[in-house]
Amino acid sequence: MNSVNLLCHEFVVAVSFVACIVGLVLLRDCKQQQTDGEETEQILLRMSFSYWLVYCVAFGVEKMLLPDWQGLTVSLKITTALSYFLTFSCILSLPLHKFAVHQIEE
Repeated sequence: MNSVNLLCHEFVVAVSFVACIVGLVLLRDCKQQQTDGEETEQILLRMSFSYWLVYCVAFGVEKMLLPDWQGLTVSLKITTALSYFLTFSCILSLPLHKFAVHQIEE
């Protein structure tokens, strides 16, 4: 049963890797005039996609490595944990930023 859950998680990470690349392509720089709030939202979205992309890459490399490479495996685990928490903080910051901008406008 654990191998099924692991394969399911790996599949979800692989799909989210592709989704991150698509998201970053869609958020590429547009030459439109933007307010500071819109620009900050776009930066936060880019950061969340980028951090999650780092998580997906580190997770994939960690699963492909040989168990003998202990130093690199520990480094990849630290990288996945940090990128996971940075993604979470960016996602949490986005609605907080929208709330702060809404409070300033009123």
